[in-house]
Amino acid sequence: MANQIPADIDERISALLETGRYESRDDVLRAAIHALERHRNEVAAIQEGIDDMEAGRVMPLREFDRDFRERNNIA
Repeated sequence: MANQIPADIDERISALLETGRYESRDDVLRAAIHALERHRNEVAAIQEGIDDMEAGRVMPLREFDRDFRERNNIA
């Protein structure tokens, strides 16, 4: 299934190819999709943290720090 790519996006893909970092247009598109997915996951994780905070599911920093250090064998 071929898609039409708008001219401005096509130019940006070409510019990225010229850097030598990507071997093909598909590589550029794969990297873009990966970045979008990573961004979506990060936003969801941040929202989860906000939701937990608003629901009172938090612990004092000192308690977290102590538990974290114990779990990771950090003095």
